Amino acid sequence: MKRLFAALAGLVILLAFTTASTAQDRQRNRSQQGSEDRAGAFDFYVVSLSWSPTFCASDDGGRNRQQCGTDKRFRFVVHGLWPQYEAGFPDFCRSSEPDRVPRQLGEKLFDIMPSMGLIGHQWRKHGSCTGLDQATYFDTVRKAFEHVKLPADLAGGQSSLKLSPDAIEQAFMSANPGLSRRGIAASCEGEKLDEIRICLSKDLQFRDCAEVDRRGCRIGQITLPPAR
Repeated sequence: MKRLFAALAGLVILLAFTTASTAQDRQRNRSQQGSEDRAGAFDFYVVSLSWSPTFCASDDGGRNRQQCGTDKRFRFVVHGLWPQYEAGFPDFCRSSEPDRVPRQLGEKLFDIMPSMGLIGHQWRKHGSCTGLDQATYFDTVRKAFEHVKLPADLAGGQSSLKLSPDAIEQAFMSANPGLSRRGIAASCEGEKLDEIRICLSKDLQFRDCAEVDRRGCRIGQITLPPAR
């Protein structure tokens, strides 16, 4: 009988431990993947600058006349301004703001973020987690873009370039005093430059970000297609 009671007691303890561990795992996942009640609770921003010619050479870009029409010559554009944790990031947070971004607000960004579809998606997935209202968030997007100086030898887009990820990152560091190797990552789409991701503090100063840096492109050479 004592053995039975001991076995039952052990089972109860095991179940309690398993339940607690599962709850902790759920909480950890919510903190890393986003939760409706975490708007405004994040550590830093990533401003992601997309190389538009790479996007426009893709199937999706071919259908996007607003960004990739024959009269368009975009180079670096803002993909998004993303709130981040030191590990993971929040997304699709609950907000008192509407899901839809009014066109009169979005069109003010068309010079750096040339698509209402992109603007709306970025608000819903990322902007909603900043704790900011829509107007303040998109004002912060512009300020973040303007804080980063684009290297002239990369941003021209007049002809195709082929460089190592390190060389591309170094060009941005040279143009932006205070930006370190640990605070920037070049990402690629196949062998083409996809994005430059730069980490910024909440007051938009350059800062290091180990997780983002580790996710940079590791191939030897990246091509920057020309603006067509």
